[in-house]
Amino acid sequence: MDRSATFNTKSVSVSWRVRLAVALLLLIAIATISITNKLLTDRFTESTRNRAELRIALYSGNLLAELRQNAIVPQLLSRDPALIEALTRADYSLSTQRLISFVEEIGAASLVLYDIDGRTVAATDRNRLGASHRQEAYFVDAIRSNSTVFSVIPRSTGGYRFFYSRRIQEGGTTLGVIAAEVDLQRFERAWAGISDAVIVTDSTGDIIMATEPRWRGLTETEALSNQTPQSAIERAIKATADWTALPPDAYLRGEAVMRLSSRIPFRGWRITSYTTYASVREKVNGVLALEVMGFAILLALTFYALSRRTAGRAALFQRESAELRALNVALQREIAERKRVQQTLAVAEQTLEQSSKLAALGEMSAAVSHELNQPLAAMKTYLAGARLLMQRNRLEEALSSFGRIDDLIERMGAITRQLKSYARKGQQQFSPFDMGEALASALSMMEPQLRQRQVQINRILPDAPVQVMGDRMRIEQVLVNLLRNAIDATKSERNPKVDIILSAGETATLTVRDNGPGIEDLDALFEPFYTTKQPGDGVGLGLAISSGIVTDLGGRLTARNGQNGGAVFEMQLPIMDSAENSQAAE
Repeated sequence: MDRSATFNTKSVSVSWRVRLAVALLLLIAIATISITNKLLTDRFTESTRNRAELRIALYSGNLLAELRQNAIVPQLLSRDPALIEALTRADYSLSTQRLISFVEEIGAASLVLYDIDGRTVAATDRNRLGASHRQEAYFVDAIRSNSTVFSVIPRSTGGYRFFYSRRIQEGGTTLGVIAAEVDLQRFERAWAGISDAVIVTDSTGDIIMATEPRWRGLTETEALSNQTPQSAIERAIKATADWTALPPDAYLRGEAVMRLSSRIPFRGWRITSYTTYASVREKVNGVLALEVMGFAILLALTFYALSRRTAGRAALFQRESAELRALNVALQREIAERKRVQQTLAVAEQTLEQSSKLAALGEMSAAVSHELNQPLAAMKTYLAGARLLMQRNRLEEALSSFGRIDDLIERMGAITRQLKSYARKGQQQFSPFDMGEALASALSMMEPQLRQRQVQINRILPDAPVQVMGDRMRIEQVLVNLLRNAIDATKSERNPKVDIILSAGETATLTVRDNGPGIEDLDALFEPFYTTKQPGDGVGLGLAISSGIVTDLGGRLTARNGQNGGAVFEMQLPIMDSAENSQAAE
C-alpha cells in the first residue's frame, strides 16, 4: 500500500509540474507575442510615418512648383505683341492658334483671352469662344489689379478650377484680360494611386483638392464624419484587425489612419495625408503568425511527449500492480511485526526503569541494614533492661522501656515502608501530589547514604505547596537518581555539599546543585550507557531513564556546569493551576 501511495503521490506531483510547465509556456508565449507586437508595431509605424512625411513633403513641393510655374504665364502673355495687337484691332483670327502653341510649351491646362467687355475672344478650348465672363471674379479682379490674380472657381460638375489672370494694357489703356488655368487635378489622380487619402485646404479650411471627390467644398471634420456606417460584423472585423496598431490619429471609412499635415507656402494652404495601418498590420501579423505557429508546434510537441509519457506510466503501473499487491501484504506483515516490537520495547523500558530503581535500592540496602541494626541492638538492650525491672517489680520503668521499644519499631516500619513504596512500579494514571513531599520522601530514602558520606544538604523550598500532576513514584525515582549522582560527584570533595532549590512559576522547577568537578561531556550525558563512574559503580542508565520519565510527564530535564564549579541539574514539570487543584480535590 505504501508503494502504491508513493506512486500515486509521485503521479500527482508530476501532474502538477506538467501543468506548471504548460502554464509557464503559455505565459512565455503571451509575453513574447505581446513584446514582439509592441516593438514591431512601434518600428513599422515609425517607418510608415517617415515614408508618409516624405510623400507629403514631395506632394507639397510638386504642387507649389506647379503653381509658381503657371503664375508667370499671364505676366508673359500680357506682354505678347500679337495678343496686344489682336485686342487693339479686334482681330482674333490668329489668337486662338497662338494660345494653343503656348499651351504646348508652358504645360498649362488652358489659356483664355478676354476683351475689355469680358467676352472670350480666344481660347485653347474653342467651345468657350464667345462666352461672357464679365461678372466672374477672376476677370473683375484682374481688371482692378495691377498684378497677376489667382482665383479658385467652383465647377458646375463639382470640384474647383484654378486660374491665374492678368489684365493687358497698351499705353495705359486696358485692352482685356489673359487667364491661364492650372491643371491641379492631375496631382489628385497621382495621389489617389499612391496614398490612401490626401486633401488640400485653403486658408478658410475648405477642401479645394482631395483624392475623395465628395470631400471637395467641405471642411476636414465634415469630410471625415461623412462616412458610410459600418455593420456590427464589419466593426468587429476592423477591431480585430486594428489590435496591432497604435492609437489612431483619425478614422477614414471606419478604419484607423495616421494623419500628417504640412503647410504649403501659398495663400495659407495646407496639405493633409491619411495613411492606414494596413501595411503595419500585415508586417506585424506576419511575424506574430510565425511566432504563434512556433509556440503552437512547441505546445503540440509538449502534449505529444506528455501523452507518450502518460501511456508509458500507465503500462508501467499495470506491470507493477501485481508486485504492489504482494508488497502490500509484506508491508502489512512488517507493520504487525513492528507493532509487536514496539510493545516489547515498551515493556522493556518499564522493566529497565524498575531495574534501575532496584539497583538504587540495592545500593541503599547496606545503609538501610545499618539503620535497622541500630534499632534492633537498642531494642535488645531495652528488653533486657525491662526484664530486670519486671523481676525487681519496677513496672513503671519497665513500661517506659517498652515505649522506647515501640518507637524503635515504628522507626523500622517507616524505613521498610519507604523502601517498599519505592520498589513498586509506577502508577498507570496520573494524580496530583506535592513536589515538596516527594522531595522529602526521596531524602528520607537517601538519608543513610547522606549521613554516611556526611554530605551537607541545603534545601530552599517555597512556603506554599507546589502541586503537579503525574506519577509520584516515578518522580521520586528521578529525585533519587539526581541525589545519587550528586553524592557520587562529591566523593572527592573535603566538604561535600548539595543544594536543592524548589520554585514555582510558570513551571515547577527543582534544581540540584553540587560542588563536585562538573560534567565533561554535556551532549552525551543523557545517552544510555554513558557514565563517568568506575567499572562496577554504574551502567549509565540512571540519567537516561530519568530524562525519559520527565519527558513522559510533559516536563524537561537539563544539565549544565555551574559558574562556580559543580554540576547543576534542573527538572521542570507543568504546574497545576487553582482550577486544576479544585477539580482534583473534588
